[in-house]
Amino acid sequence: MNKSSLFGFILIAAILFGWMWWMQPSKEELAKQKHVQDSIMMARREAAILDSIRLAEAKAEEEEGEAIANIVAAMSMDSTTYAEKVYQASRDKFGAFASAAMGEEQLFTYETNLQKITFSSKGGAIKQVELKEYRTYDSLPLISFDPETSIFELAFFSNNRIINTSQLYFEPYVNGNEIAMRAYADDINGQRNENQYLEFVYTLHDDNYMLDFDLRTVGLKDVIANNTNYMDLNWQVDLLQHEKDVDRFINTTVYYKPMNETDVDRVNDRKSGDETINSSINWFSFKERFFCNVLVAKNGFSSAKFSVRTEKGKKNPKYLKTMASSVEIPYDFNADVNEFPMSMYFGPNHFKTLKSYGLNLQRQIDVGNFFLIRWINYGVIYVFNWLGSYGWSYGIVILLLTIMIKLLLFPIAFKSYKSTAVMRVLKPEVEAINAKYPKEEDAMKKQQAIMNLQKQAGASPTAGCIPMLLQFPILIAVFRFFPSSIELRQQPFLWAEDLSTYDSILDLPFNIPFYGDHVSLFCLLMTITTFIYTYVNNKQMDVSANPQMKGMKVMMYIMPIMFLGIFNSYSAGLSYYYMLANIITFLQMFIFRKMINEDRVRATIEENKKKPVKKSKFMQRLEEAQKAQQQQYKNAKR
Repeated sequence: MNKSSLFGFILIAAILFGWMWWMQPSKEELAKQKHVQDSIMMARREAAILDSIRLAEAKAEEEEGEAIANIVAAMSMDSTTYAEKVYQASRDKFGAFASAAMGEEQLFTYETNLQKITFSSKGGAIKQVELKEYRTYDSLPLISFDPETSIFELAFFSNNRIINTSQLYFEPYVNGNEIAMRAYADDINGQRNENQYLEFVYTLHDDNYMLDFDLRTVGLKDVIANNTNYMDLNWQVDLLQHEKDVDRFINTTVYYKPMNETDVDRVNDRKSGDETINSSINWFSFKERFFCNVLVAKNGFSSAKFSVRTEKGKKNPKYLKTMASSVEIPYDFNADVNEFPMSMYFGPNHFKTLKSYGLNLQRQIDVGNFFLIRWINYGVIYVFNWLGSYGWSYGIVILLLTIMIKLLLFPIAFKSYKSTAVMRVLKPEVEAINAKYPKEEDAMKKQQAIMNLQKQAGASPTAGCIPMLLQFPILIAVFRFFPSSIELRQQPFLWAEDLSTYDSILDLPFNIPFYGDHVSLFCLLMTITTFIYTYVNNKQMDVSANPQMKGMKVMMYIMPIMFLGIFNSYSAGLSYYYMLANIITFLQMFIFRKMINEDRVRATIEENKKKPVKKSKFMQRLEEAQKAQQQQYKNAKR
């Protein structure tokens, strides 16, 4: 290539690059082009949205037209065709129980001497139970649970569908005191099969809170799934508040008894909670303070799940707690007939009544878990019921019960008072021993000298505590008994309208922490008598002169103050009992003072001092400890 050709190519390239540079748009032009492109894209997008809206509107109009056409067609079709379409829809959802799923709820009420029970055709279950012998605190009929929220249903699989009997309509059959509720299955032609049905059979008893409840499946082995070993029985209720107050010490929760055991267990009632039981149980109960709803399986439930909740937003103003259960019922899919016998109890937490069934139902009445407390209360219950059988006022019954308990403890109280009198006679000599051994290193000698003196005189420094310690189990026992005793429910005495709850003589316009918004007179009298008893007892025991008892002095005066706060909203019957116990104790002290002559006590002490004192093993060990302490003190001084 010659120079002329090379120069020509370079010139052409320079012209092309120069033209491209010259023709390149400016920043303003580029921004303008971008704006135009964005506008075009937005227009296209808006057009697409409008097209989608038009298509949707067209589709909606088409569907609306079809719906109108269906309605017109349904209106124009005969009743048979319409019923077939309704049945087919039910068949798709409920399978063989399609016919049973169609109907209207009907209520049937039957009465015994004790209960008024309402059954519902929907679900074939008990809708409501009224206890005829009882009323709520505001004099309304006592309904066991909220009928509007209760659920009682059997759940099982049928044709790959879950069937809940609460959605089926049962037909009632009444034969005397037996009420049977049946839900029939359909055959392949959609006709009711009289030989295939699920049945709930209730047998009522005139003078019994317990009714028989049998669950039966007849001819359903081809309807219920052939791999079914268990069916779930679900029961949920909202318990209602029937009392003036909710006792925080009473367990409102689910109780249950494991099979082949005597004791019962419960779900934690201090907070909402769930509990799963993987072993067989005999019965479970939705229990509140004075009443309970119990389901008993004569052959046991295979397993159970329980739930206790306090839910917000409930419409019923008397709502207390929500309790739910789900228990497993054995099912033999090879059997043409399955029957599961049960019983249902709707009634009071009356110890004798519950015990009469032989199921340990009475164990859900909280009379104490510790065996000693429990057996004391069993004795108290027996005496209380015996006294109550005479028809006296329960204020009088409590008075007689208190006198009987005090008479039972009279010998122990007398011995304790006598020992206390001896301690008062020995007071000058005890003070002399304290003066003789003022040094700290002689503390062991002083203690030994005082104990020798008391042993010679036949006294005990803790004698005044013995009655209190012996009465403590009784105190705890009656603390459990009175608030749980349905016998006191709505029983008036003096100014108290109901001995099972607090006796307010003055309602305060404000709430005092730890005390409340009212004044309970029985509680106030109990507190005053407890203060007086504490003062007199301390004076009799001469606590100030007894170093071993000084630490208890403050506690003795604090306890009545604590009782004032605790018992102000508690059972008036319990405060009345404690007040009576204090008054009878004062009378005992007066009698003891007349019976015990302190001059004779001094003479007896002098005679005892002349007798040789046999050292017990404890005293021997005490002397050995004293010698070791003295030796250790001497070694430390060196």
